Amino acid sequence: MIPIENLERVAEDLMARAAIEIPDDYLSGLRAAADIETGELSAFVLQAMLENYEAAKEDRRAMCADTGVPRWYVKMGNEARIDGGPIALEQALRQATATATDGVPLRPNRVHPLWRTDHNNNCGINAPEIEYSFHPDADWVDLTTVHKGGLFGSDYRMLFPGDGIDGIKRFFLDTLVAFGKRGLACQPAIVGIGIGGSKDTCMMLGKQAACLRTVGSRNPDPKIAALEQEFKELGNNIGMGAMGFMGSSMVVGCNIEVGYCHTGGMPVSVHMFCLSSRRATARVFSDGRAEFRTDPQWFTDYMRREGVQWNSDNRASRSTA
Repeated sequence: MIPIENLERVAEDLMARAAIEIPDDYLSGLRAAADIETGELSAFVLQAMLENYEAAKEDRRAMCADTGVPRWYVKMGNEARIDGGPIALEQALRQATATATDGVPLRPNRVHPLWRTDHNNNCGINAPEIEYSFHPDADWVDLTTVHKGGLFGSDYRMLFPGDGIDGIKRFFLDTLVAFGKRGLACQPAIVGIGIGGSKDTCMMLGKQAACLRTVGSRNPDPKIAALEQEFKELGNNIGMGAMGFMGSSMVVGCNIEVGYCHTGGMPVSVHMFCLSSRRATARVFSDGRAEFRTDPQWFTDYMRREGVQWNSDNRASRSTA
């Protein structure tokens, strides 16, 4: 039984880590981009941000004044048991969000969409978002917080099967150009692309690909992995760099996730994380012990299973029985 007070304490720690400390994978990707950036203003922005990250870590302050909208991703082992159950867990995550908003501090960005009511704690109706996934043969709980930019940086288009991969490329490039020209995202960023699923699943997959996969990770399907590299190179050859200035550093990494969709369509979503790529993860074990990391390890073989069954040897069955 995992003590609920341990989960709340870990959640508070994660909120501070995400707001203050850039994940190593993204930091390495950004430094690599800075090393080859030739655009004068883009290079200036990249260097300024690298210095800002160091200052934030040293001063223990949020790396960006706009700390986004905190959200949670929970991966539960099938045998995990939580003191008080899932209701207590959600209460703990909401409390940790409110505590961190005051203590880190985070900017209280959450308001009612119509009345603009602000509780000054980033909590409210359906806020913060909490998404779940599950894992077989495990008794731990993974908590991941992502402080996601809450305004722009996402787009969606319903394509047709005949549009093919070339159609996805056109939409991808149209989106990046629009984001850069109109200031709708803070580049460079990890770009997530969701392909397939229903409309809501497509949007979810693209956002998770941007926020929950690390720079340099690859989809296990070799053809999709090749597309990820191709799309990254495409994005960095449109003449735009950091914050939309002239340059070649629009994309730090490109991650693609897919879902089976309706036979008559091919939905696609494109999401840019943020120049301040804010995420942190911890695994809490049944004895209350916690291990912190920056790779959420969200997308597993189990999550990507194709067949009906999941065998005990942890390999998905392709049986349609």
